[in-house]
Amino acid sequence: MVARLIDEDPEGAYGYSKVALRLASRVAAVREAGGFAAYANQKYAEALAEFRAARRMTGGVELWPLMADCERGLGRPEKALDMAGAPEVQKLDKAGQVEMRLVAAGARRDMGQLDAAIVTLQSPELASNSVQPWTARLRYAYADALLAAGRQGEAREWFAKAVEADKDGSTDASDRLAEMDGVEFVDAFEGDEDEGDEREARGEADEDRDA
Repeated sequence: MVARLIDEDPEGAYGYSKVALRLASRVAAVREAGGFAAYANQKYAEALAEFRAARRMTGGVELWPLMADCERGLGRPEKALDMAGAPEVQKLDKAGQVEMRLVAAGARRDMGQLDAAIVTLQSPELASNSVQPWTARLRYAYADALLAAGRQGEAREWFAKAVEADKDGSTDASDRLAEMDGVEFVDAFEGDEDEGDEREARGEADEDRDA
């Protein structure tokens, strides 16, 4: 239920995770699910505690980037950067290493180090033309960092590249690109609703006159 609800109803997922933790707190998967649910609700201290517990039970490093991001959420970007340089990062798979790079860049931005954040994201994965599950988010983060640094031309280029890789709409890169190009989206139904309101108002006025 946590996995089913966490994207659309994070509060509901959190409620289920608390029940599961009461029933089976010694199961690593339950502690991990509790961490994800707390993380989705920005309860970073609780999420970090659950992720640490799950890691102690399994001995794995898969949760390392999430633990580092929890440190960011708790206002400790320096700790997140320390974790980015820890030996555990070398044990992560490619997706985990990219995620760790994203967290480290975010920590640099938290500290006001925009140029360092940009450099952190520059990697073979960013330069690659092949599209992987992490490609859109990596390109998006790079574009956003460039824009924050005032490098609008480069930012637009990378937002466009993020759009190319974002087949499932995991980012709002297309909206950001349109915003940079000055494109405004108009609700197609808004005009119809306004016209309907006007017709209704005219009808009521006619009824009042007839009365």
